[in-house]
Amino acid sequence: MARGVLLVMDSVGIGGAPDAADYGDPGADTLGHIAEYCARGQGDNAIRRGPLRLPELAALGLGLAAAGASGRLPPGLEPPAQLRGAHGHAREISRGKDTPSGHWELTGVPVTTDWGYFPDTCPCFPAALTATLIERGGLPGILGDRHASGTGIIAELGEEHCRSGKPIVYTSADSVLQIAAHEQHFGLERLYRLCELARELVDAWNIGRVIARPFVGESSGDFRRTAGRRDYATPPPAPTLLERVVAAGGRVYAIGKIADIFAHRGISVSLKADGLASLLDRTLEALGQARDGDLVIANLVDFDTLYGHRRDVAGYAAALEYFDTRLGALLARLERDDRLIISADHGNDPSWRGTDHTREQVPVLLCGPAQTVVDAGQRASFADVGQTLARHLRLDALPVGTALPL
Repeated sequence: MARGVLLVMDSVGIGGAPDAADYGDPGADTLGHIAEYCARGQGDNAIRRGPLRLPELAALGLGLAAAGASGRLPPGLEPPAQLRGAHGHAREISRGKDTPSGHWELTGVPVTTDWGYFPDTCPCFPAALTATLIERGGLPGILGDRHASGTGIIAELGEEHCRSGKPIVYTSADSVLQIAAHEQHFGLERLYRLCELARELVDAWNIGRVIARPFVGESSGDFRRTAGRRDYATPPPAPTLLERVVAAGGRVYAIGKIADIFAHRGISVSLKADGLASLLDRTLEALGQARDGDLVIANLVDFDTLYGHRRDVAGYAAALEYFDTRLGALLARLERDDRLIISADHGNDPSWRGTDHTREQVPVLLCGPAQTVVDAGQRASFADVGQTLARHLRLDALPVGTALPL
């Protein structure tokens, strides 16, 4: 039974993007810098002690993939004597370092045109866009109107939002407009309707995503974002691997925010989850239901949202180690003809300046009971991931990408 599984470790870049300087990220290395931080941990006040421990991922070749991309082997990721599966490192050809571009390219559709972006000014949104959003949304106004960290701007403006009824509207270095609002004081469904309106309006500026960011709490000290996040993405410009699987009669199980990233195209079953543990539970649930020709694809968002953007190196390390402890159970569920690929969509170096994504290469780790051990080396595009899964699932070749040896 040939099934495909793609786990996207959101933001787990491995450094070394050839064009990183064009994006202001020369030297960024998410995995490498986390590993070096862990290796340095010492003293009574150390938040983190001991090297990064990822035995399952190291056995799949993660350390070797990182060494190929960055030129140095991250401490603690030395490979064991016996590797399992193929490993390589891929560069991105899409023009961005955002979530949709990375995921679409992983599934065979690179983004070769430029997204629209809002300037890093205050206000940052065009006056016409803001005025129309306020008028058609029936709003008393908006708060924010600038580049910001989501958790930071909620802590800063959340109380005023609850008093005034004005939603918090902000952006980042990505092609995105985000709206944060309190689930009770503003209303969750009202927030979703407002984001649907914003999605319609931002098309004129070629913006990739509108994101609903609901939160709860009663003061700046206890505001927290909830699992009610929704992404309203522009659709991929061409059929992705997901749509091709469905067209061939297979099913696509989308875990986490995958359905939103792909604008719900090529999705058979969408399984939402809150937190890394739940995301992995739902992935195992989907694998238990999947049959011949099906694809299970999961986005493990916590690495990015909870640790990368918040520049929490120790938390990022702990999340990676937790994922590694769960990986063995997932590998044990693979049947003989299954293939699992573990990759990423961009970087988000928690030791880097600012709070935005970083332009990096990503690992490509291909495994399964029948998979041979291969050093797949440098991959010219993330699309090699989609091409590999297309070949494995006996689909016609995708327009972009070169399959890894199966």
